[in-house]
Amino acid sequence: MSRLRPSRRLGLRARLTLSIGLLFVLAGLALLGATYALVDRQLEREPPPLLADHLPGDAPEKAAGEFTLIDQEGNAYVGGDATRLLETDQREALSEAAREVLTQGALALVVVGGIAVALVWVVSGRILAPLRRVTETARRIADAPATEHVLHERIALTGREDEVADLASSFDTMMEKLDQTFTGQRRFVDNAAHELRTPLTTGRALIELVLQNQDAPPQVRKLGAELLRTNEKHERLIDGLLLLAKADHEVEDRSLIDLADLVEHTLHQASIGDTHLETDLGEALTRGDALLLERVVHNLVDNASRHNRPDGWIRVSSRSVGLWVELEIENTGPVVPADEVPELFRPFRRAGGDRLVADGVGLGMSIVASIARAHHGEAVATARPGGGLVVTVRLPAAEPTDVPLPFEGPG
Repeated sequence: MSRLRPSRRLGLRARLTLSIGLLFVLAGLALLGATYALVDRQLEREPPPLLADHLPGDAPEKAAGEFTLIDQEGNAYVGGDATRLLETDQREALSEAAREVLTQGALALVVVGGIAVALVWVVSGRILAPLRRVTETARRIADAPATEHVLHERIALTGREDEVADLASSFDTMMEKLDQTFTGQRRFVDNAAHELRTPLTTGRALIELVLQNQDAPPQVRKLGAELLRTNEKHERLIDGLLLLAKADHEVEDRSLIDLADLVEHTLHQASIGDTHLETDLGEALTRGDALLLERVVHNLVDNASRHNRPDGWIRVSSRSVGLWVELEIENTGPVVPADEVPELFRPFRRAGGDRLVADGVGLGMSIVASIARAHHGEAVATARPGGGLVVTVRLPAAEPTDVPLPFEGPG
């Protein structure tokens, strides 16, 4: 099933936080490096003066142009040696001061950077909250099995007028137009189907009246039988359109159904001629509309029988697979190109591009797909290499604690 899923990549909020945090760290490193360079340059340019009157240890013994330096271990240095020793100590002190500036600055950068990233995460979450609301609404509409039930939803974003508000407003406008389009289309299909049903019923009654006249010429009776078959085909088309319009709605009243019982009941009423039938029915509990699911089985079996070889077979199976139940119908028949299989679920489509033909109205598979979607499931088909199809209908499984009631059919 096609669903709008959250991406596994980093979200916009995380990427925004990482980007701003990285820029902050880079700017802090540049500032720290510049500070270190300026401090080091300043210390090298103006070093502290050599102190001759305040030396460690005892008071120095002065001589003309010289001074004596006594270290903490009592060693005495005179003249040039004392000067070099003092300069060495000063350079080490300056280097230590520069390193301390760099160390303390890096620590401060880490702390302030962490605080900045946390603040960016919080602020970006508040800024992106309206966008998240738009995404959640779009995902809820995309995941709905019956789209027209959620087309009335609106974001109705309030607050400041910005780019996100413009996006939400445009989305609401689009949903309003889609809602009007879907409503008008559904109303047209319902009205057209009901309006067409009346003349077809009248025409069938007149044809049957003519056929009941035993004095009618053979040519008239033959023409009447042909017109009656054509009329019945048009009635099936109208019934299919009505059922298709109903199947596009989400099923609200759901009863517990075992697909195995439903298949057995439907197969007893199905007409498959001389086609060999095989069944492998395992318990498959689901919840849904019994009449609609019965139509799924009927349409698939009828399609498998209609498009089959004279010596062909049909295999029907049901089973539970984890959180799903599956109904699978496989048959022999003509070879169907793999690229034409998805077209079979579209109204009035058949393999080979044929449209309406004498033995059907071309709505059976599309009705199956619509009913499956209305039950939060899906219908998929694959072509058999030797000819024929394998059609699988997947529906959500019922809760394990539910107890199914025997399927007794309509009425």
